[in-house]
Amino acid sequence: MFTTVGRWCARRPKRVVAAWLLLLAAALTAVGLLGRVTSEDVSIPGSDSQAALDTATRAFPAPPSGKQPVLLHTPAGAAPLTDPGTAAAVRSAATAIAAVPHVVAVTTPYDPAGAAATSADGHTAYLSVELDVSGREVTPATTDAVLAAAAPATAAGIEVTPGGQLAAAVDRGSTGRSEAIGLGAALVILALTLGSLLAAGLPLLAGVVGLGIALPVLGLVGHLMDVPQAGETIAAMIGLGVGIDYTLFGLTRFRELRAAGAGVEDAAVRTTAGSGKSVAFAGSAVVAALAGLALGGLPLLYALALAPAIAVVVALGVNLTLLPAVLVLLGTRLTPRPAAPAPDGRPRGWGRIAALVAARPWPLLLAGLALLGALAAPAAHLHLGQLDAGGKARGTMSRTAYDRMAQAFGPGANGVLQVVDVLPAPVRAGAGSTDPRLTAVTTALRAAEGVAAVGPPALAADGRTARWQVTPATAPSDPATTALVHRLRSDVLPAATAGSGQVPHVGGAPAAQADLNVRIAQRMPLVVGFVLTVAGLLLLLAFRSPVVAVKAAVMNLVSVAAAYGVLTAVFQHGSGARLIGLEGAVPIPGYVPLLMFAVLFGLSMDYEVFLLSAVREGYLRERDNRRAVVAGLAATGRIISSAALIMVAVFLSYLLSDDPVVKMFGVGLASAVALDATVVRGLLVPATMVLLGDGNWWLPRWLDRLLPHVDIEGDGHTGHPAADADPAPPNSLAGSHS
Repeated sequence: MFTTVGRWCARRPKRVVAAWLLLLAAALTAVGLLGRVTSEDVSIPGSDSQAALDTATRAFPAPPSGKQPVLLHTPAGAAPLTDPGTAAAVRSAATAIAAVPHVVAVTTPYDPAGAAATSADGHTAYLSVELDVSGREVTPATTDAVLAAAAPATAAGIEVTPGGQLAAAVDRGSTGRSEAIGLGAALVILALTLGSLLAAGLPLLAGVVGLGIALPVLGLVGHLMDVPQAGETIAAMIGLGVGIDYTLFGLTRFRELRAAGAGVEDAAVRTTAGSGKSVAFAGSAVVAALAGLALGGLPLLYALALAPAIAVVVALGVNLTLLPAVLVLLGTRLTPRPAAPAPDGRPRGWGRIAALVAARPWPLLLAGLALLGALAAPAAHLHLGQLDAGGKARGTMSRTAYDRMAQAFGPGANGVLQVVDVLPAPVRAGAGSTDPRLTAVTTALRAAEGVAAVGPPALAADGRTARWQVTPATAPSDPATTALVHRLRSDVLPAATAGSGQVPHVGGAPAAQADLNVRIAQRMPLVVGFVLTVAGLLLLLAFRSPVVAVKAAVMNLVSVAAAYGVLTAVFQHGSGARLIGLEGAVPIPGYVPLLMFAVLFGLSMDYEVFLLSAVREGYLRERDNRRAVVAGLAATGRIISSAALIMVAVFLSYLLSDDPVVKMFGVGLASAVALDATVVRGLLVPATMVLLGDGNWWLPRWLDRLLPHVDIEGDGHTGHPAADADPAPPNSLAGSHS
């Protein structure tokens, strides 16, 4: 199949290029007309917080966006917001904001419903703005219009700062600067690796085309499902990295074939049949690993898995179809110059490292394990937390609104809990909050440890559903707030409603985040087990060796553990956090390590397949395991390290983002790829393969009969004569190549 695809594209290069350009133009046009949509909404089916939200939504109908705060602040020494002149300016601003498109209501601090919206000193207050669009449809233009309408307040010396979804729409920003820096660094690395600016530009072209299609497609998917902004950013990171790396692998194979005398079209076809097949296998492994996140049972994980999966699939399409067409069009201009042999005839670079590993496998294996073990040690203390706007960079609209709200109303005002109670029988007409069932809950909530304030119960029109606004004494990201949520559910509310038939639920953003982390912790073993199983089966299918498959899975776990350790040290403990633009330690959301695990396991397959393909090819040819390991590492070490360096540069470029979650993925993925390509693939894998000897290639006869024969190294040209002349011994690799 790969040979057929490669030949078809190589013989019609201009048509293929034109088709990809049309596809790129169509994607950009579609997203330009319909808009790119992201959403930070999180639903957790079956959770208590979701039950609270669903019950409150039915009983207390409200606009889809809820109430978004617009903070008002006057400095010390200026007139407070309770001053008649200042109040008049605020009312004028509220009237103007109410006329902004999509605004359906504005509650001022002077209205009865907004009586609690003014701080004790009178210098901070907030308007509650209700919109007729959902959170994912709030745009920066809406926020700008609200700010413009607030001109009467700003003219009176009042500082106006939108918060909530209005602030988030502005703070989303663009990752264009990160992508530009990543591409620039990749160009330098590729030019040094390939020795040609033209050749160096080809992987960049493939990466940009793939990204130019994948991101608009993902933006359109946002109209159909909730896709968080972090999903788009991760898709850009992964799509750009694999797009460049996959093309680099193919280009390297093409240049090798051209240097060996193959014609342009033949080399392009064989590149697709050989390298393209390996890339398709590795890319499928990435997608399969991401698919494992579906076992998490959370719409958020579906979106976070789908986003990079789309980018990887587009990158595979570019590599299998656009690449052979461009290789034919560029033709001889990509042919490399003959490499000069070493003056003393000794191996250089990775050839020397390979020989050293083969000569001293035990010391280097133990040294590598000790290094990774030291890096992984902090991961033993990793715990899942929740971020809030307090983790945003200073100067962002979200952070400014968060700080002012916390200073004026207490840290818990940024994460109010909703307690929703369903009564077995309606409250009697006129009884209202004096109903003993409601009074018992109110009293219990106000007496609960960790509660700063409790609003009066609001009764729905059905007379059976009541809702309390509970303000914690601690910030949303504080573990004490999570402990309060669990305490309300397990102790406070059950005691207050015992024997009454009431069904209380605790919701709100902190409760939802707590439920999210609990669900992820419960499902993580299932996801990890699935990813390990799929990765092992794919490697077993490719290399027909249980030992190789199990060893690769263990090595991947080691590199992921080291990445978790780095993540924990930098973010949870705050070591070096200031160097990447953070003020100190920040909590690590539960989905970050889970998504990292799936992504890293998939990405590590790229280097594993590339290295093991070369080693297995050498073993089939000469039946000498040690020589095959040395030759395989020597042949692939430079290209693997170059590809990894490109990935690291791309991932680290995203540290420029103000979003702590993006920084987490940047640090975690960059450290994992760097360790995987150097310590794991450069030391641990070859050292263990040398120590295991021919045991690497042991295959039981019954398993040999069950496994299909997949020639992952072949390029559709010729087999390996030496291997064909010397058939595999019993219980090893009989019939494993074509």
